[in-house]
Amino acid sequence: MSAYLLTGVAGFIGSRVAEFLLQDGHEVYGVDNLNHAYDIRLKDYRLGKLLGREGFHFQQWDISEKAIIEDLHGWLPAEIAGVINLAAWAGTRRSLSNPWIYIETNMTGALNMMELCRLHNIPKFVEASSSSVYGNLNTPPYSETDETDHPLQPYAATKKGAEALAYAYHHLYGLDVTILRYFTVYGPAGRPQMVMFRFCKWIAENQPVVVNGDGEQSRGFTYLDDIARGTILALKPVGYEVINLGGHEVITINEMIKMLEDRIGKPAQIVQADFHPADVTSNHADVSRAREVLGWEPQVSLEEGITRLVDWYMQERDWASQIETP
Repeated sequence: MSAYLLTGVAGFIGSRVAEFLLQDGHEVYGVDNLNHAYDIRLKDYRLGKLLGREGFHFQQWDISEKAIIEDLHGWLPAEIAGVINLAAWAGTRRSLSNPWIYIETNMTGALNMMELCRLHNIPKFVEASSSSVYGNLNTPPYSETDETDHPLQPYAATKKGAEALAYAYHHLYGLDVTILRYFTVYGPAGRPQMVMFRFCKWIAENQPVVVNGDGEQSRGFTYLDDIARGTILALKPVGYEVINLGGHEVITINEMIKMLEDRIGKPAQIVQADFHPADVTSNHADVSRAREVLGWEPQVSLEEGITRLVDWYMQERDWASQIETP
């Protein structure tokens, strides 16, 4: 069994990746600064499922600070098989108001983790990128070879910057790198800014369901567990690869609302709003590269995944209903 450093371990994807690694008998050294990007109760909930488990180690550290390189070197065991860098400030719209914090974590933080790999001979680096890098100049389903030089928001720009830094570290120092471009992940205990969490809560709590545009914009969704499994598969040696992960089941926003209504047993109180300039009308992926390179196959259907999400929300409703969904 191996030991891995996993940043953003209290995050939506990071916590599930940690659970799967631990189930497989690996050691997980998790780092998270537990910031207040959204309600800390979600991070506490996820982290609470990991603390105390055999093989799990945790530090509340910020990867954007350069001192973390040596802090980690003093804490980690001598043999670390790889770094999975999932720590990030996420969200396209929020990056418009504070792009600096996105640069600090998404680029400087990623650089610090690559430097850790270089200085201490860690052979593998997995970097979480985003489908947002594709902008609006390409036609879905997006392929890894599509143009990504025109980001529409600072968030996408920082993710593209981290990809470029990772290639430089591969070229200069031989670091084995897998870049994962995640597409619209959903599931229990997700970020409250994500569309599936927001709409589930709004419908369940009889709150207005704000739909930007006509609701006919489409997204490719993939369930959390499939994303976590794909992330672990990305630890294999590849040299340097950029791989789409997720976005394989495509529905419109209106179709998604109907599926949530059916499971919650309530109609949505829809309020129309203008289409946001930071959004795109369609976003889904060509995942043939993930199948070819990683052997990745999604296992959870949209029908099953949405049911699991609603079941989780209803089970945790006492506190989940208090989460702000901006």
